[in-house]
Amino acid sequence: MKNNIEFSYSTTNESPGYLLWTVHMFWQRKIKNELDKIGLTHTQFVLLSVLAMLSKSKKVITQTDIANHSKTDRMMVSKVLRTLEKKQYISRTGSIHDTRIRIISLTENGTEISQKSINIVEAVDTKFFSILNNDLQIFLKCMNTLSNQDD
Repeated sequence: MKNNIEFSYSTTNESPGYLLWTVHMFWQRKIKNELDKIGLTHTQFVLLSVLAMLSKSKKVITQTDIANHSKTDRMMVSKVLRTLEKKQYISRTGSIHDTRIRIISLTENGTEISQKSINIVEAVDTKFFSILNNDLQIFLKCMNTLSNQDD
């Protein structure tokens, strides 16, 4: 049955939003398949990686720092960090200055799983994005431009 629904694009391959979604889903499936092997979700990996990256330059990292850096919802970050704490990958301690603030640190197990998962994801990324060859830097520039937009 034909319909009269109008689109701005002739095909889905002309729609940047649709293409971004399909590429994201394809890439995320590859990441998920690998992270499943070590018992991490993609979100857990991202938050552990953000914590590891922030730990290179800051001594005190809060849940808010992690949420802001990962551009994710604070309540979701709190929930995922509780799970990571149960897995003994992080410790969450209260600030002596403000009881509402939680200080987040990687445990020894957390450091190990972070390094292992970073190696896994970077290998997936290298293989997945290798098809871009010399266009990778242009792609990264475009992605950074999109990522740094104001809400």
